[in-house]
Amino acid sequence: MPNNTSQSPDMQSQIGSTRVSCYLRVSTTRQAGSDLSIPDQRKKLQSFCDDKGWSLVAEYVEPGASATDDNRPEFQKMIERACDGDHPFDVILVHSYSRFFREAFGLEMYLRRLAKAGVRLVSATQELGDDPAQVMMRQIIAMFDEYQSRENAKHVLRAMKENAIQGFCNGARPPLGYKTQEVEQRANRTKKRLVIDLVEAETVRLIFRLYTHGDGTSGALGIKKLTSWLNDRGYRTRTGARFGVASIHTILTNRVYIGDWVFNRRDSKTLLEKPKSEQISIAVPAIIDHATFETVAKTLQARDPRVTAPRVVTGPILLTGLATCATCGGAMTLRTGTSRSGEVHRYYSCSTSGRMGKSACRGRAIRMDTLDALVTDNLVEQLLRPDRLTATLSSLWASRAQKASEVDGRVAVLQAEAQLAEDKLKRLYSLIEEGLTELDDILGERLASLKVERDRARTALDRIRIVQQPPAIIGPELIEQFGELMRANVTDGEIPFRKAWLRAVVDRIEVDDTAVRIVGDKTSLERAVAESQTGAMPAVRSFERKWRTRHDSNV
Repeated sequence: MPNNTSQSPDMQSQIGSTRVSCYLRVSTTRQAGSDLSIPDQRKKLQSFCDDKGWSLVAEYVEPGASATDDNRPEFQKMIERACDGDHPFDVILVHSYSRFFREAFGLEMYLRRLAKAGVRLVSATQELGDDPAQVMMRQIIAMFDEYQSRENAKHVLRAMKENAIQGFCNGARPPLGYKTQEVEQRANRTKKRLVIDLVEAETVRLIFRLYTHGDGTSGALGIKKLTSWLNDRGYRTRTGARFGVASIHTILTNRVYIGDWVFNRRDSKTLLEKPKSEQISIAVPAIIDHATFETVAKTLQARDPRVTAPRVVTGPILLTGLATCATCGGAMTLRTGTSRSGEVHRYYSCSTSGRMGKSACRGRAIRMDTLDALVTDNLVEQLLRPDRLTATLSSLWASRAQKASEVDGRVAVLQAEAQLAEDKLKRLYSLIEEGLTELDDILGERLASLKVERDRARTALDRIRIVQQPPAIIGPELIEQFGELMRANVTDGEIPFRKAWLRAVVDRIEVDDTAVRIVGDKTSLERAVAESQTGAMPAVRSFERKWRTRHDSNV
């Protein structure tokens, strides 16, 4: 069945008659393959042309495209040809107006565009003229076509929702790692479910493993590096194409891999997410465990360019985003200089002074290799030794214990208040049940007042429990293991890898004339120690100017 324009010599020879281009369309590729609609349309249109004495000079076939919009290749090709300057045909002939467009506004818009080019649209089964009454009739027919299309879509969607509620697939292409499997036959419909594809599932697990742990040589891989790693080693998508950054990001964020497949999540035209009440979850076998997926989600959020500047995460400069000028607080950025011998030197210099001049900040500069060595050596010697880590964390735990003891006193008071109000309520209820008193307005107000007191105390207790942190339990073995891991990772390896570990424990590095101060947050240090048990690279902290609001670091 041809999908492009075709002309026969005898058609071209009949120049004097009205020249016609036929447009044939069915809505789905399934109809195009098995239905008789296209041949029937062609037969009726040919017969219509013969009766009119018109010459059929072109034919455009759209095998499987909805007429609710103009996103149809053959349709667009036909419109462009009709509007060409050589005026190739006079009439576009369709079986019915619904074959041309099923949206009233779109139909009228293209009719006017064709009219400007001197081309008419004619329906073989709905012949209408150009007088006002028949134009109105055509518009009414178009509105009915649009209404019928929307009603059909509504009923189809309802049936697909029910199919999804029962756990079956609705025909969409399965995500990488899954395939469809026939499970039962209902009348002429075959019901299918998603099952794990053993070969593709290994690729999915590899992608998550590379993103969280790396390949053992350079630490956890970012999405770009991961994509290159897969393509360089011959991994390909289901269709045999290379992986792209977008496809890897889609895999890492797709909740289907933890068994949460959602049908009807987005509107097919606008791509906007639908309300949760309209979405349907379908249980499928999981490929990735929840803990791994949540770890990846946190890392993706931390590395989001809208949160953390990309140059800070993946740039080739170790202390980008960390080194700051002690005078103005501006970032220290890379500057290069060449000596008389031609040797190139690299410096961290104050960006404020560089951008605004000495009046904004007198500025300072320090050799890049010197500052890098100062920071890493002092971290290794002054913080990352087991005894220093234990002392730093112990001071945090002591401060937390003191705060906890203060909160415990408040908790005891609130518990006593709640219990007292509860006891009073019980006594009043007992008097009413035993008939010793009647529930009048005064007693009702008293009951309401006691309930308010009890609920207030309970609400305050609940809020305290949410805010309270459980006591940290980090043993000496884990502290020693973390120190050894950090000492190795901040001194060796690729720059992005070392930078990620540095940013796990360092907030900023203040560069002064005679001193370099490494500023960090004890809570972040504790979290990094606790998360080191997983063996994954710590997440990069958010890019925010006032991140450490309480200034509770070991300055």
